[in-house]
Parts: sequence; structure tokens; C-alpha cells
Amino acid sequence: MGKAYRFLELLADRAELESEPMLAQPIIEVAGDSRVLVENHRGVSAYSTQRILIKVSFGTVCVCGCGLQLIRMTKEQLVIRGRIDSVSLQRRKAE
Repeated sequence: MGKAYRFLELLADRAELESEPMLAQPIIEVAGDSRVLVENHRGVSAYSTQRILIKVSFGTVCVCGCGLQLIRMTKEQLVIRGRIDSVSLQRRKAE
């Protein structure tokens, strides 16, 4: 991430805007144990009924569970349904 992004992050922190994500930053919403919504994604890199990997700007979101289905995918968001066991972030290593 560049200096401009870090500056905007610092500015948001100083302005106490932490409750709202910055523009184009991924938003991951977990609804109970059966639905995950990911906004501002960069595509799916792996897909099975037990694990779905979603690319985001700073790494990969890993959704694990049972009977997982990608029920909707648009340029802006995707929705996964099934029994959700875990959602984790695998941050890309700094360059």
C-alpha cells in the first residue's frame, strides 16, 4: 500500500471515522452461521463446498464450512451461503 493510502488511513483515524471503511476497502459481513457478504472483492481464487478463497486488496479472505455455495457474484459484491465454520484473513506479505 502506498503512502497516499497510509495518509488517508491516518487522516480517517484522526477524524474518528473508524466506523466507516475507506473507499474501495473490502467489507466482510457475517450473518449468523449461514451467510457471508464480501464487498469490494477482486475475484475468487479457489472454490469448493468446504472452502472459498476471495481475493481482496491486501490479501485473501478464506471462508470455511460445509455445503458452501457462491449464490451471487457481481463486480462489487459476492454472497456465500452454507454452514460457516470460520472466516479468516490471510494478509499478503509486505513487499
